[in-house]
Amino acid sequence: MEPRPGAAFADLNKEAAKDAFMEVVDLRRSVRAYTPTKVSEEDLEMILESARWAPSGENAQPWKFIVVRDEKNKEFLSMISKRGSGRRFTGEFLSKQMQKRFETLQDEEKRRRAFAKLTSGEVSAFVSQSDVIVIITGRKEVWDLPFDTSAAIEHILLAVTAAGLGACWLVAPCIDIRDEIKLNEYFGIPEDYKTISIISIGEPAGRYPNARPRNKLSDIVYSEKYGDAYYKEEE
Repeated sequence: MEPRPGAAFADLNKEAAKDAFMEVVDLRRSVRAYTPTKVSEEDLEMILESARWAPSGENAQPWKFIVVRDEKNKEFLSMISKRGSGRRFTGEFLSKQMQKRFETLQDEEKRRRAFAKLTSGEVSAFVSQSDVIVIITGRKEVWDLPFDTSAAIEHILLAVTAAGLGACWLVAPCIDIRDEIKLNEYFGIPEDYKTISIISIGEPAGRYPNARPRNKLSDIVYSEKYGDAYYKEEE
């Protein structure tokens, strides 16, 4: 196969290209605190361009993106995100799922604060701090819509990281159809489009989040059939 075109790629040897890509993957975090620094138009265009090149079934490209920078509009998204998260996590608390999820956290005061932050919805209210919020929508008639838009979202998250910025992917403001309807009405999203999620983007503030634990490849990759590990752990 002939090398693909692209000056930036051509200037990297194979190992350097792999290292650069994996560094971006390793550095991606869910960032929930931002400085007042503005995201440059150059960076924003690169981020959105990466989404435009995401794969989609039958090249449907079902996505439309709304860039939100107005403070009033960002506060609306913060409010509806807080409300959606509060409703969702209150249900998790009442069903005892939250207590089960935090059963390894022994510090009672930390547990209390975590439960309060989640059930109040404050966990998602941070989005208005970011300089930019991108609303991801897609055509309802496209069968592969959830998969296509997820590919575009991941492109955005990696591009944000490559630009030295931070982002967080939220479904809180639209996971409940009641919230989605209000969001769609507010932003004038047509009936034949579904709001998938929002992404907050800005310069990270404070301590950069640590990487969350990941399962080992030996626990998640199987050979030929389910359960037969492809990667064997050394004894």
